[in-house]
This record gives sequence, structure tokens and C-alpha cells, in this order.
Amino acid sequence: MKGLYCRAADKGAEPKFVIQETRLPEVLGSHVVRVQVKACGLSPLDVQLLDDVGLLRDLIPVGREVSGVVLQVGDKVSSFQAEDEVVGILPLDSSCSGLCEVIDIDEHYLGTHTHTHTHTHSVPATSSFHRVCVCVCVCVCFCPSVQKPEKLSSVCVAGAIRDGLCAYTALHTHARMAAGHTLLVLDGASSFGLMCIQLAGYHGVKVLTTSRSPEQHAFLEQLRPGVGVQDPLVARVIPSDLLPAVLEETGGLGVDIVVDSGVSLQEEEEENRPPHKHDIISVLGVGGHWVTSHRDLQLDPPDCRSLNLKSASVTFLNHEVWTASSAQQGRYLHILKDIVEKMSAGVLRPRPEAAVPLYEATVAMETVQRGQKTKAVVQL
Repeated sequence: MKGLYCRAADKGAEPKFVIQETRLPEVLGSHVVRVQVKACGLSPLDVQLLDDVGLLRDLIPVGREVSGVVLQVGDKVSSFQAEDEVVGILPLDSSCSGLCEVIDIDEHYLGTHTHTHTHTHSVPATSSFHRVCVCVCVCVCFCPSVQKPEKLSSVCVAGAIRDGLCAYTALHTHARMAAGHTLLVLDGASSFGLMCIQLAGYHGVKVLTTSRSPEQHAFLEQLRPGVGVQDPLVARVIPSDLLPAVLEETGGLGVDIVVDSGVSLQEEEEENRPPHKHDIISVLGVGGHWVTSHRDLQLDPPDCRSLNLKSASVTFLNHEVWTASSAQQGRYLHILKDIVEKMSAGVLRPRPEAAVPLYEATVAMETVQRGQKTKAVVQL
């Protein structure tokens, strides 16, 4: 059996993706579930993050968003049975590539139950991960997954589960959104932005967004919560000059939540550049929340002063934290289950992603890693 792996390169060098032979144990463990992978989502591999938390190795498994069917269960498995359809995200420290035809997962990390199961994995006290994540344990094979509704295709759910998790984390966990709030989603036509818009609209949040092209602008204006519903999901598609349009739309109060997909730290005149950090801070209302995906965000003293005057906050979006602590497993499983249920009900409707065959997986991953595409889905 073969899987796709990344061979770690020197700093500054482009990572190399290779096909490697791998094998599963002949004897299935008592609490292990064997899953046949039907589809696998490919996202950019964050080598720097793996290095920061002490998980960088020579061969890094590629492909972590998986959807598949249970083939076999251990003799003490009680939560699953053969032919159950499941979906989940493999953890950072997983040794399995999601592009293997078959993977083994411990039953305790593959289920619809919501209780917390404590599982410890020793980490050297000197490791970067131990220093960064105090009192947090990495769980090997920590793959909380949920049963996939039959009406959802494996390709659809594998391609959208990560964006759904990011949107849920940004809006519910970080921003604490509630009905009546006003949300500004930057680059709303992206797969992540679209999930944020649909999730916010479902909860009665007024949504403003930005676009990068006339085509995206038209797409966003035509979004509706469901078939036959006339009210648009997006109250207004904001032009590139954020501040005047946002203040006009909110009566000068600003927005309660901003979710970005990138930030400019310097004043640049490039076309389609992300908004400048000062513009984002300026559109925040009193007590507002800014959820940023920019891990190297730098705030100057005047920026901090502006946030302080508004009693506003900045939160960094890093969905990987869910698989970093066994204490969060029950909550994480609840989130995954809620995302899948909302996709099944049509509340979350990801844009269709054309699947690529397995033999094109290496080329597809190279394209994603270079930033030419945000993601890809491989159908096995």
C-alpha cells in the first residue's frame, strides 16, 4: 500500500512530495477501527508549524481530511461497525497519510460520542511542543471523526470539513457571535469565507463582505440561505475602501466581528492586496473581535491604543489546537458533528470541488503547496 509524504527540505527550499510504501499491522488491535478512505482533502502543509511544535520529521504524511467507510473493527470496539461511513481530520502527529487506501484509527478517537477520553503521549520536556503547549498533550492517532450522512458525497465532505471547522472556530469559539451582531468577512467568495457567511447567516448575523473580482461580487450578491428564499445572505459587498462603506452600513458604529483571510502589514499599492491592518482596526466597533489568520501579525503602539480605546480584541485563528489537547476532544467531536449535520441539512453549502484521481495527487499537492490553489480533493 502506498501513501503520499513530504520530504522535509532545508529552509527556503521547496518541499518535495514522494510516494512511499507503507503497511498496516496484520493483527487488528482490540480498540482499532480499519477505514477504507474514499476521498482525501489536500491543504497546504505548514512545515514551520510542525517545526515550532517539535513534530518535524524526514517524511511528513500528507492529506489529513479524510472520508471513508469502516472495513473492520477490533473485538472490543463498541462505537462502530463495518460499513459505517465516517469523516474526520487526522492530527498533526499522525503517522498515516490520508491518501493511503486503508488506515487504522483507535476507536476512542473515532466516534460520535462527546465525552472526553484521556490519552497521554509522552513528549520530551525539552521539546518545542512541550514549551509552547504547557499542560497540553499530543495524541497519537487523535482523529475524532463523525458518521457521514448518506446524502453527502465523500468528495464534498472531505473537501469542506477543514473550512467548516475554521469557520466554526472563528465565529463560535473566538468571536462568540450572536443574533444581531454585524460581521465583516474579508474575501467572502473563498471556500473559508463562504462557510463563515453561511454559518453567520444561519444564526441571524448581519453579514458584510469583500470580493476580489466582479465575478466574485456577483456571486456573493446572489447568495441565498436556501431554495426559494428571497432575502440575501450578504447585506452588502463592500468595495476596497473599507472604512466609509462599513461606517455607512453600520450607522457609524462599526462591526462586531471581522474575520480576515490575510492582512497587509505595510502600505502597498498592489492590486487585490488584503486590507491593511489599520483599516481593519478602524472598522471595528466597541467591544469588537478581530479574528485573524495572519500568524505573523505585528501591531504597532498606535494600533494597540486604538484597540484599547474600543475595548476590542484580536484572536489568532489556528484550528490545529483542537487536536493538540485530549481535554478538548468532546467539544471537537461536537463541532465536527454539527458541521456535518449542517452540511447535510443544506445550511452549509460548499462550492463544488472537482476531484482529482489518485495518480494526480502528487501534482495536485505541489500546486496547493505553491499557493496556485487553496486546496484539492483526491478521490480514491
